[in-house]
Amino acid sequence: MTQDSAQAANTDTTTANPLTAVADAMQAAASSVTQNINQGATAARQAAEKALPSVGMFANRFLYTTCYAMSYGVVFPLALVALSVPQNNPLVHGMIDGSRAARNKVDEMLGTNSVAAAETPAAEATA
Repeated sequence: MTQDSAQAANTDTTTANPLTAVADAMQAAASSVTQNINQGATAARQAAEKALPSVGMFANRFLYTTCYAMSYGVVFPLALVALSVPQNNPLVHGMIDGSRAARNKVDEMLGTNSVAAAETPAAEATA
């Protein structure tokens, strides 16, 4: 038997064996699925890399806008009320003295010395 005829006989037995054909088909399908998964993962990674900066910019802008709206909603009404109250009356002096006392208490609790701690209340200055 020559080498060519041995290869031909070997090929004939391979194609003649149905289990070998099924195994070859399963191997080809598995490698095809693996390639598709790898290509899909690569495409998803590239899409995420492109989308990530825009998501970050959206999150930053949303956070900024939310904080801006909240602070404006709090500060504007308080400033409007504070500026509409006459300056030289017991209500304003009480608010000033209360804010100084609160700052002094916070400084005392934190163990820091600030300019507010050295100030005297407005009631003592006018008395």
